[in-house]
Amino acid sequence: MTVNRRHVLMGAVAAPAVIAYSQLGSAAPGQILKISHQFPGGTIDQGDFRDRLCRIFARDLEAKTNGALGAQVYPNSSLMKTVAQFSALRKGALDISLYPISYAGGEFAELNIGLMPGLVSSYKQGAAWKTSPVGQKFSQFLAEKGVIIVSWIWQAGGVAGRSDKAIVNPEDCKGLKIRGGSREMDMVLQAAGATTLSIPSNELYAAMQTGACDAGITSSTSLISFRLEEIAKSLTTGRGKSYWYMLEPLVMSKQIFDALPKQQQDVIMALGLEAEKFGTQEAIVDDKKVAEVYGAKGAKVADLDDKIVDKWRTIARDTAWKDYAQKTPLSAELMKLAENVSV
Repeated sequence: MTVNRRHVLMGAVAAPAVIAYSQLGSAAPGQILKISHQFPGGTIDQGDFRDRLCRIFARDLEAKTNGALGAQVYPNSSLMKTVAQFSALRKGALDISLYPISYAGGEFAELNIGLMPGLVSSYKQGAAWKTSPVGQKFSQFLAEKGVIIVSWIWQAGGVAGRSDKAIVNPEDCKGLKIRGGSREMDMVLQAAGATTLSIPSNELYAAMQTGACDAGITSSTSLISFRLEEIAKSLTTGRGKSYWYMLEPLVMSKQIFDALPKQQQDVIMALGLEAEKFGTQEAIVDDKKVAEVYGAKGAKVADLDDKIVDKWRTIARDTAWKDYAQKTPLSAELMKLAENVSV
């Protein structure tokens, strides 16, 4: 797959929702689940891996349930606005979403731990959350709010900037307008001297194009899919080392999940496990691919090392970590448990 081919697919943001069961037979499934996400739509084989993950999940769901369940994928927030998807899941108005969990931090402060700068420093450490006390507490909290985690998916991120001076060290942020991706990341950037913008990643291109934003931090996949290399002159990658890891799980409405027969619930969770493996593999591929995409456009590409990540983590401990832990008793507990996860 070439970069140009991928961008042709990514540009098809106005494409209608794809009914994943259309290729499997003439008879429609007994129940159709709606899967919504904010990312550009492609095909089951090419494009943003998060969209592909949803389409593969939808295809296999019908196959594994012998047609009892099917799914319709709505990319590019075409079904509903990005942030609103979490509330819709809680109410049973949406079935499934691939959702940056920290986007719901305004509703429940505890969820901001899903994008806590410097807390997760590798994919292995992030994956360990699922079976660790922090992941169990986090899942329990979400379930109490009406949301089930189907797939634990983490993504590393990087920084695309309009200037040819890459943002590597905290001091490089001074005086710039930067999108951090979470309240906690914004606190770190502000401590480093930046002004921050709170917008979803799918609005980042327009903000940078107009000059309202000097730089944006987002996942490697989003850095590619939202074509920021067209306006960026520098890139700091998340390959190898990063202080920015986002939990972007495949989540389902508990109300909808609980109404399904146990056999169908088991199929969904089994497919979720497969999706975790696929998601992690593809995220790592994009961590490397993003450097090629931006380098081909002439952008200055920089990487991080342990020493630089520690600089960011030190600021985060004194600002975001401390602030988060003071929000609620559960926030304090989650923070402590997360710090104990090591691999």
